Amino acid sequence: MATTNEELIGRSQVDDIEAILAVSNGDSDSKQHSIVTEQEVSFTWDYEQTREPLRKLYEKAKTSQWNANDLPWHIEVDQEAVVAANQAANSYLYQEGMDMSGTPFAKWGDKEWLAFGVESQNWTLSQFMHGEQGALLCTAQIVETVPWIDAKYYASTQVVDEARHVEVFARYLDTKLSGHYPINAHLKALLDDIITDSRWDMTYLGMQVMVEGLALASFGFMRQMTTEPLIKELLRYVMSDEARHVAFGVLSLQEYYKELDGKEIRERQEFAYEAAVRMRDRFLQQEVWERMGVNVKDAVNFVMQAPDRPIFTGMLFSKIVPNCKKLGLLDAGDGWLREKFTELGVIQFEDWADTSEEYGSLDAVTQDREEAAV
Repeated sequence: MATTNEELIGRSQVDDIEAILAVSNGDSDSKQHSIVTEQEVSFTWDYEQTREPLRKLYEKAKTSQWNANDLPWHIEVDQEAVVAANQAANSYLYQEGMDMSGTPFAKWGDKEWLAFGVESQNWTLSQFMHGEQGALLCTAQIVETVPWIDAKYYASTQVVDEARHVEVFARYLDTKLSGHYPINAHLKALLDDIITDSRWDMTYLGMQVMVEGLALASFGFMRQMTTEPLIKELLRYVMSDEARHVAFGVLSLQEYYKELDGKEIRERQEFAYEAAVRMRDRFLQQEVWERMGVNVKDAVNFVMQAPDRPIFTGMLFSKIVPNCKKLGLLDAGDGWLREKFTELGVIQFEDWADTSEEYGSLDAVTQDREEAAV
C-alpha cells in the first residue's frame, strides 16, 4: 500500500523549494472563490443524545460564548512600536547567528527588519482570518453531514464561534494594523481539499484536528511572543474556543475510526500527512517576500536554513501529533504516519497532552467569571 510523496504532495522531497513555490494563488485579486461540492446531507430522526462526551462539550460551548465587542478595542496599537518591542523581547529572528553574505539580507539593517516585521504581522493575521472563514464553512458542512444529533448540536455552536473569529481578526486587521494579504496558496489548496471531500469524517480530520490543531498552537505561540495587550486578550478568547473545536474532532473521530478497516485508516493517515505538509509550507511567507521586492527563492532558502526554524515549525505541530496518536492514526497498520511525522521532525510531541484532555484549562470565559466572583 506504499504511496509516494509525488502522489501525495506533488514532489519527492519535502523541502524542494522550487516545487513549494510553484504552488500559486491564481485568483489572488478576486474577492470571490467558489467551488463545487458533492456532500451528502444527513437528516437524523434519532434525537436521543447518547454520546456523553459530546453532550458535555455542547453544554460547555453554550456557557462559553463571548461577544467580540467586549474586547478592549479602545487600546491604541502603534504597529511599528509593537513589532520593535516584540523583536527586542524575543530571540527568534532570522538574522541572528547566520551568515547573510550573498543573501538578499546582506545589506538589511534595523529599518528593513522592522518593515519585514510589520508585513509579517499583516500576513499572519490575514492568514488567521482566512483560515477561520474556512473553519466557518467546514463546520456548517459538518452540521449538514454528520449523522449524530449530538454532533450536529455541538457543530452548530462552532459555526457561531468561527463567525466571531473571522469578525475579530478582520476588525483587528482593519483598525489596528496596516494591510491585508490574500489567502496563501497552500492554505487555499488545503481548504479546497477539505471542503470538496465527500466523506464527512474527512472534514472533521482536515479542519477540526489538523487545521484547528495547528491554529491552536500558532495562536499560543503568538500570544506568548507578543507584547501587545489587545491581541493577547483576543487570542486568549479565540484559543479557548479552538481547544473545544479540536476536542470535538478528537472525540467524534475516536468513535468512528474504530469502525474503519485498514485501507480506510490508511487513507486518513495519508490525508493527515498531506495536510501537515501543506500547513508547514504556508509558513514560508512567500507573499511577504514578494511584496518587499526580495527574490522569493533566495529568501525562502535562507529562512529554511535558520537554526531556530525546526523548533518553530515543530512547535506548530505540538497539538496535531498527540491528537493523531489519540485517534490511533500514528501507529495504525505499519506505522506509516509515525514514519512520516518522524521525517517532518515533529514526532517528539506524540506524548504531549491531547486536546480532549486539556480544553477545559483554556476556557477564558469560565476563568473570567471565576475571577469576577472572587
